[in-house]
Amino acid sequence: MASTNTCLFSAVSPAARDLTLLLRCIAFGSKTRVRLTSEGLRFSAQETTFVFLSRSLFTTWSYRDPEAAEDDQVEDSPQPPTFQISLPALLETLQIFSLGDSNAFRQQQDPYDTFNAFRQNRNANDPFSASALGSSGLCRISYDNRGSPLSIQLSEADVTTSCDLTTYEAESTEDIPFDRESLALKTIMRSAHLADAISELASTNPTSLSLTASPTVPHMSLSATGPLGSATVDFNKDQDPPLLETFQCPSRFRTTYNFRHIKAVYRAMVSASKVSVRADEQGVLSLQFLIEVDPTAQAEPGTEGIAFVDFRIVPQVEGEVPQDDSETDDE
Repeated sequence: MASTNTCLFSAVSPAARDLTLLLRCIAFGSKTRVRLTSEGLRFSAQETTFVFLSRSLFTTWSYRDPEAAEDDQVEDSPQPPTFQISLPALLETLQIFSLGDSNAFRQQQDPYDTFNAFRQNRNANDPFSASALGSSGLCRISYDNRGSPLSIQLSEADVTTSCDLTTYEAESTEDIPFDRESLALKTIMRSAHLADAISELASTNPTSLSLTASPTVPHMSLSATGPLGSATVDFNKDQDPPLLETFQCPSRFRTTYNFRHIKAVYRAMVSASKVSVRADEQGVLSLQFLIEVDPTAQAEPGTEGIAFVDFRIVPQVEGEVPQDDSETDDE
């Protein structure tokens, strides 16, 4: 691996399983866009989802601003290094010491075909199981220069494995706009409550999910209708025990989302401890999941072991026909 004084970026994590847990939350795409900054690594799937791996998750961290490179002759201030890599290849690399059956692993990469698999085999799909978390060994990540491969070196006991992942030019994308200053809904709840609700609604095999929020009871409702029936789950801030830890809703609000997009968020739901649910006045839904990682693996003693995974989902346009689950994304 290149020395830290010549490569643009290098970092060491003492727990590859923490990185695996976070990246598996966005494992519904074939590619991930990676952006390197002095504060952390940002992995994004399409324009709707991103995982930010803060430098505090690593025991060592080295980042050299491309502008400081001696051979950099560009006049404009360069953008942070950004590239694309294969997400399945990255996950297989991080789990290389724990994969007993590569075919079984590949089958786990598409857990969104049906929620019955989650409901009937929760232990098998436990995101905290040894097979799901992957290796707990040392993980070194480095990136020499623009266009270079992303190098990953995993060490466990006396075994070391090195892998170079091919990087590709990043496609130009923009994040889905979300107006934090004009919120129609803001609440924080335990992620398990939301996951259970979505799992129950999925039993109707719906194509859409409606979110209703109101200053009065019921404060928040999720409803879905499908060929197998209809269902509604209500959340009230005054329930005992309380289901909504905080709740803000100036006026009644209702919007509908493609259930296929909600399904893609499910792995993050079952991995997180809490979730912040926000919707702006245009109906764009923001789900921010708080995921706990090993606090003993932090670079700074006493640093809280948490990371965040963010999803943004646009509402359905009136008259829009939701895409069927049998259809797959090109991305």
